Order: sequence, then structure tokens, then C-alpha cells
Amino acid sequence: MGTRAFDEIMGNGGNSRPELASLARWLADTPPDELRRRQEAAEATFRQLGITFAVYGDNDASERIIPFDIVPRVFLADEWARLSEGLVQRVEAINAFLDDIYGAQEILKAGVLPEDLIFLNPQFRPEIVGIRPPHGVWAHICGIDLVRTGPDQFFVLEDNARTPSGVSYMLENREAMVRLCPELFGQFRVAAVDSYPDRLLETMRSVSPRGCSQNPTCVVLTPGHYNSAYYEHSFLADSMGVELVEAADLVVDDDVVYMRTIAGRVKVDVIYRRVDDDFLDPLVFRPDSMLGVPGLIAAYAAGNVAIINAPGNGIADDKAIYSYMPEIVRFYSGAEAKLPNVETWRCREPEALRYTLDHLEELVVKLVDGSGGYGMLVGPTASKSEIAAFRSVLEAEPHRYIAQPTLALSTVPTLVDAGVAPRHVDFRPFVLTGAKGVQVVPGGLTRVALREGSLVVNSSQGGGTKDSFVLLDGGNRQTQTMSENGMTQEQSL
Repeated sequence: MGTRAFDEIMGNGGNSRPELASLARWLADTPPDELRRRQEAAEATFRQLGITFAVYGDNDASERIIPFDIVPRVFLADEWARLSEGLVQRVEAINAFLDDIYGAQEILKAGVLPEDLIFLNPQFRPEIVGIRPPHGVWAHICGIDLVRTGPDQFFVLEDNARTPSGVSYMLENREAMVRLCPELFGQFRVAAVDSYPDRLLETMRSVSPRGCSQNPTCVVLTPGHYNSAYYEHSFLADSMGVELVEAADLVVDDDVVYMRTIAGRVKVDVIYRRVDDDFLDPLVFRPDSMLGVPGLIAAYAAGNVAIINAPGNGIADDKAIYSYMPEIVRFYSGAEAKLPNVETWRCREPEALRYTLDHLEELVVKLVDGSGGYGMLVGPTASKSEIAAFRSVLEAEPHRYIAQPTLALSTVPTLVDAGVAPRHVDFRPFVLTGAKGVQVVPGGLTRVALREGSLVVNSSQGGGTKDSFVLLDGGNRQTQTMSENGMTQEQSL
């Protein structure tokens, strides 16, 4: 942490990166009060639209918007091309891994992974063993969290292959930027993200069970409006033009899923579920679940419905499994991972545990099944009492934790109370996999730690979001040349 963080706009030397000089000038020339006015206008719109999330256990602010920052993050075209190659490779490996461990389990037979890491993992679902999803696709929607430490240094922080959230913020942030900062889109050729709902619907239709109609019926299954991401569920269903359903709207009859409508039952072919495995089917998982559909897994096993993402995917999100991703990529692709992991110590291993305990004040320690920034220790910013308390927890259950070095995450200029200042960011791109292959959406969710010096970007811990610009080739309009017919060719926003 003693190393100055790389700033993605200003670089390391205080002078802006040449490719982003016009963005630095815009930032310098726009008064802070004007930036703040635009930012507040965006957040007011988010409130009016109901773009909120719930903080469970927080009685004072159970519903809130995620703070939005008006200064965009920018990826150059060549940076994005390299990232996309690595993301495609990683998601293909995740799908191969899931298909294998619920099938032939060749990776275990080869000794690449210890068997107990799979079979004793609560995220491994033995009920799914032997079931193959339609078209062999398990992780249809992946959110791969990335961090950056330098001009060319990107690392995967974690994989999200269950029900990754945040894409609605990616879309709403872009809409706000186009409306409030149109001059930036005059300066830069920015790849569009508004096609995401169409891409998602195309992905869903492509994995519909063989033999169904050419126009499969797709639905989004939500736990209901009390869920923290309910806005996103309704937003995506509305954007795709499909029904948003709850468990009571679906019924399984003779291993076929039907949707109850005022005109009678309608056969359902594809379900984008935002319900966790535990609650998905009370006949297979938790019998007390009121959020799931009895018989759904039987219909899935019979090949009569596609479930996106597939049941059992949680094992790929486990951070102990994450630590083996370089080996997993190599096993299934025969190549080295194009996107490296952050160095990771598995505390279940005695030597790694000793190292972690000896260096707690230097490391970030996380639950292998944790999320949202909970259950973790950021050693350099923790107090002595917090470190001592965490040490006791870690010693009691070391298998539940991994440790990583505290990286100097890159920063992006951010509007804060005192003006514009650098704040640390991470990034969640979204990767779609259907029957026709893998595609990376040209954008994503940039999360920003709004507190000075903080590395925790999670919205539940006070983080905010930024729009993420992916520049097309010749992305700076001030330096681009005209095409032969005198017109600039670009992807429309």
C-alpha cells in the first residue's frame, strides 16, 4: 500500500495519459459545481425510477440508491481486446469445469483438485450430478470481477457464476451519461451497451430445450419485491419483453413447467432465475422454501426447461476454487490463463495458514463463500482489536478462508465533497454464453470506493458506481481520420 496507485486517467506522473488528454481537459474545465449538479440530477432520476437496493439488517436505510459518480472510467480499444480474450477463455473454462464435476469428474481423477474441496463444499449440489443442461451450457451469465494495478496489469478478483447482479446499473449509468454529458460522446467513440437486453434474450432463446417451438417462452423468476435486486429483475424482464414471475405463477405438471395466466396455462421453456439454489425447489433443496417451484428440478432433469444460470453453479464462485482457476484453465484449454488471479493463500493448508496468521496486518482475508464485502479483514486498515478478533475466528475455521495481498488498486478521478479526487475502483464485465458461443458485453459495472483510502467498493459497504466507456478503434474523435466517403463509421449509442 506504500506504492502510489496507478490512476487510469492521470497515469503515474500527474500528467494525463495521452489517449485520455481530452477527458482530463474536460474534467479540468468543468466547474465542480456543474459536475455536482449533473451528478445530483442523475441520482434524482434513479430515485424517481426506483433504482434502489436493500441493505439487510439496516433498519435506518433499508432502501437506497447506489451513489453514482459523473466521471467515467475509460478502457482503450486494445485494452478491451486483451481483456475480452481472457474473459472468453475463463468463462469457457468455468463452463467446462461445471460440466465435468457434475459429470465424468475427470479433473478430480487427474488430481488437479483435492476431492474434499468439491464433495465437502456446501455449494456442490450432489442432486445435480448426472443432469446436463440444454446445449451443455451451465454459466450463461457471468460477472468476472477484475482489478487493475498498472497500465497493463489486470487481475481476476473473483468469479460470479450464480446470479451476478449489477447490469441494470451499467445500463442506467450509460443512459444518465448520454443525457447529462453529451459532449463526452462527441469527443469519444464509445461502444454501446444498450443492446444487452436483446443479447440476453437471444442467449436465453438459444439454450431452449430441443424440440420446443421456434419462439420459446422465456420468463424471469424473482423471489419478490423484498429482494435487494428486485429493481433489476423487473427492469430486465421489462427490457426483454418477457414475464416477471414469482413461484406462485409457475406450476409443474408431468415434468413440464407452466405459467398461470388469465388465459390459462402457458408452457415455459427458459427460466432466468434470480432465486438461489437453496430455495429453487422445495422438493429437492430446502423444504421450507416459499420462493421456489415444486418439481422444477425434475422438469429440468427431464430436459423440458432451461434454467439460467444452471443449478449447482455456486461451486464455481467459491474462492477456494477460484485459487485453482489457473490450473482449471490449463486443464480444459491446454493453455495458460490470459487473465491471472490475484496471488492467493488457501488457509485450509497448514503452511498457508501459518503465513496468513503471521501477516494478518498486511493481507486481505475473505470467506470462501462470502460476498458483499462481509466477513472479510483488510489488514492494513484494521485496528489491533479487529485483527485479534479475526485471528481467533480464522484459527477456529481456517478452511473457510483465503488470504490475498493488499493490492494498490487503480484509481479514477471521482467527485467527492472536497472536489475531484482519486478513488479506488474495480470492474465487473458481463459475459454471456449461449448455444452459439461466448460474447463479452462492451462495458460493465465499475464500482468505486467513495471513502478516501478505502479498497472496499461494495454498495453494501458504502461504494458507488461509474459508467464504463469502452472505446472503439480510433476512439478519440479529435485524432481520428475520416473514412473514404467522408463519414465517420461508429456504433450508435
